[in-house]
Amino acid sequence: MISAGGSFELGFFSPGNSRSRYLGIWYKKISSGTAVWVANRETPLSDSSGVLHITEEGILVLLNSTKGVVWSSNTSRTAQQSPVAQLLESGNLVVKSGNDDNPERFLWQSFDYPSDTLLPGMRLGKYLSTGFEKVLSSWKTTDNPARGDYTFQIDFDGFPQLVLKKGNILQFRAGSWNGLRWTGLPAMKQNPIYTYDFVSTASEIYYKFELRNSSIASRLVVNPTGTAQRFTWIDKTNSWARYFAIQVDQCDDYALCGAYARCNINNSPVCSCLKGFAPRSPREWNLLDWSDGCVRKKKLKCDEGDGFQKYSGVKLPDTSNSWVDQGIGLEECAKICSKNCSCVAYANSDARVGSGCLVWFNEIIDIRDLPESGQDLYIRVVASELDHAEPNRQKKGKKQVAIVVSTTALITGILVFGWILHMRKRKLRKQGKLRNYCKKEEMELPMFDFTTIASATDNFSIDKKLGQGGFGPVYKATLMEGQEIAVKRLSKNSGQGTEEFKNEVLLIAKLQHRNLVKLLGCCIQGDERMLIYEYMPNKSLDHFIFDRSRGKLLDWNKRKHIISGIARGLLYLHQDSRLRIIHRDLKTSNVLLDKDMNPKISDFGMARTLGGDQFEANTNRVVGTYGYMSPEYAVDGHFSVKSDVFSFGVLVLEIVSGKKNRGFYHPDHNHNLLGHAWRLWIGGQPLELVDNLLGDSCSLSEVLRCIHIGLLCVQRKPEDRPDISTVVVMLGGDSLLPQPKQPGFFTERYLPVEDYSSGKQGSSSTNEVTNSLLEPR
Repeated sequence: MISAGGSFELGFFSPGNSRSRYLGIWYKKISSGTAVWVANRETPLSDSSGVLHITEEGILVLLNSTKGVVWSSNTSRTAQQSPVAQLLESGNLVVKSGNDDNPERFLWQSFDYPSDTLLPGMRLGKYLSTGFEKVLSSWKTTDNPARGDYTFQIDFDGFPQLVLKKGNILQFRAGSWNGLRWTGLPAMKQNPIYTYDFVSTASEIYYKFELRNSSIASRLVVNPTGTAQRFTWIDKTNSWARYFAIQVDQCDDYALCGAYARCNINNSPVCSCLKGFAPRSPREWNLLDWSDGCVRKKKLKCDEGDGFQKYSGVKLPDTSNSWVDQGIGLEECAKICSKNCSCVAYANSDARVGSGCLVWFNEIIDIRDLPESGQDLYIRVVASELDHAEPNRQKKGKKQVAIVVSTTALITGILVFGWILHMRKRKLRKQGKLRNYCKKEEMELPMFDFTTIASATDNFSIDKKLGQGGFGPVYKATLMEGQEIAVKRLSKNSGQGTEEFKNEVLLIAKLQHRNLVKLLGCCIQGDERMLIYEYMPNKSLDHFIFDRSRGKLLDWNKRKHIISGIARGLLYLHQDSRLRIIHRDLKTSNVLLDKDMNPKISDFGMARTLGGDQFEANTNRVVGTYGYMSPEYAVDGHFSVKSDVFSFGVLVLEIVSGKKNRGFYHPDHNHNLLGHAWRLWIGGQPLELVDNLLGDSCSLSEVLRCIHIGLLCVQRKPEDRPDISTVVVMLGGDSLLPQPKQPGFFTERYLPVEDYSSGKQGSSSTNEVTNSLLEPR
């Protein structure tokens, strides 16, 4: 089959030295016969007896010599007239109803199922109505068009960006669309060959390019070695000429320099920490292993004196966890970021007119210098680290040089000797204080020997590692007497430290409840700080609830039991314990499950205590996990028993639905799980929220009541939410419940940043890491 103008041809071919036969499309006018699309990529024909025909419904079917179906197209529409298959001059194979040439009514088209090649007019992106994505995937080898290891696609987590992946691992990030180009592709400039565009509509988001001159042949292809290149056909040489390629140098390797660092291919070494930051692992950094990135030299002070260091001409950081508001400018963007202590950087999202606001709330990664095509990026640092602070420091330093030089020789020996003695005493005193802290009479926590713990964990073997949190790694250990324990080891690179350690010891040692994890003791030796807990063989709730296989193990009775257990644990914290405790980081990964699937709330490093008659408090620094934070806490730092109730409501809706609040996607709207549940509620269809894994195991009245209670708990205003004692009564009774009001933070995508929590967005493999900011307690 040949297109009307003779540009493309459809037929059977054998690539390279292969003897297998494939149905494909290739350039007709170009002598090389370059293939641009393959139908039966995974199921080749073994001989030349293949037959392609079209059914009455408009489905293309490829049969082998025994009449077995090797490949077929699909369609959700029915042909109103006799279906017709046609190869268009663009290289698009379409199936249409009769002579209906309207592309919106095509029954099927090959452009929706690309192979390794992006042709002019082909769209790379996603249909929002169905969630169907159009992705380029490499051939396995030059002789085998089966799907290879590499994909070139738009990543829709956070602000969309173009990426190259090997399996699930990012290899290269072209960056987000800034109105002119992908931020990390400086080769995308105005040219006489083609135009390109990024389009976002209510039904589809996609990238495409179009030829300025239809007589020119140009294509973008992902080859089996993982390089994406654009080629243009040159008649004079009768060959394809490479127009540009991605990953042209070392700095194009994704996250080469780690967090808070940038790459400059003209420097040696190419990686350097941003101003105000230093290598996290100096030894590895000096050995040219930059993967650990950089950390702040000084802790942020927020309202007490932070500023923003400007970097010009850079590729913007990874936007998979960013927020965007296209309707405001840079000045307002700066105000929003400076008011939120968790905001680490901001930039314009649209470089054409300097509009749009992109903000980051977690570690920024994958920055490189692009002097000619890069953008301005503003990164939060302590004010003393800003460029304008440098001259003042230099001036002051010169005045003191004479004094310093004249006295240094005399006192250096005394200072060094005194410092050594002081640090030794301080270290011993600090270690002793921590030991005494664990040994306080009212706690009576046993002290574990470091050698015992190291032996019980096989010297902290990776095979014994249960998981990783903001505090550090957690290991399974078996003591000599056979008792299984969990060891929570403070990481030296952790954002949490002595205060969080002491806070958790103080709180959890005094708590005794069947739905709270039990602290068994401490281990302190040198720089090592560890907490020893009872071992939970079924790990955490998120291990089950968000996994399609393990989720089947949680029928409705188990889920209801878990919801009730979490509520009783919170009731103890808020009302029945000697101290009123606000957890501040209640989420699925902090709910552990014992061997009988009983839930136990864990991780009290971020918890705060209130007086017996106190129900709320404020903080200047927000900690916790975004997606579970209440609006008043995430925005204003106002926490209370009602902020924990909000987190509990999110948990309830996640347990009922089997879906995460953060990263939730629905083709009909841009809401998160809370917004989706609210739409179903006001639309009279709340049971559509229920996890389909539950099947017939659930009582519809109980599920409906849990959804109702969950929505009551996530109402925007804290005064509208029930307290946890009321929730426990609601869960166990059948009384009439009040109608819920609109949830807080029910919309996540493409809305003004001030409407969101200032948190860490994740996808469905969402990184729900606690946002740990140290503060006085």
